[in-house]
Amino acid sequence: MADARLCDVSLDGFLAGRDKRVEREQALAIMDLLECNTFIPVGHDGGPYGLRIALTEGRLALHIADDRGTHVVSHYLSLAPFRRLVRDYTRVCESYYDTMLRPGPERLEAIDMGRRAIHNDAAELLRERLAARVRVDRDTARRLFTLVYALLVRGATPTLSA
Repeated sequence: MADARLCDVSLDGFLAGRDKRVEREQALAIMDLLECNTFIPVGHDGGPYGLRIALTEGRLALHIADDRGTHVVSHYLSLAPFRRLVRDYTRVCESYYDTMLRPGPERLEAIDMGRRAIHNDAAELLRERLAARVRVDRDTARRLFTLVYALLVRGATPTLSA
């Protein structure tokens, strides 16, 4: 069987310094992705793969290449199905970071549970939207959503509020 995994992941449109917390989450997601993932482009029998995630004309672009950098395929996804989840996730993350500054772990735990639930929902939506094009496992989908979120937040207010 082919090496059905990602060996390289990058995001286009990086604007350094925008939000250190988002940058940290992005770096951790990439490290975790490269350590353990399942990524199988449908109809392609190769791998490992490189993935470049970008925003193109208001859509999410996933550019997939083989480990030598040869383009395999690009997939474009509408962001419309993700807008509500991204807005909700942004709000709960802001609340989470605000609550971290206050005493009392009970409220923080409750907010974190909500944050994880929204993150899981968004990752599952991403997984469903990719299913006909790329097969990914649950953990890979979670980490990919973290990167999609980082990309949207960095470039992003018009994309999120449309």
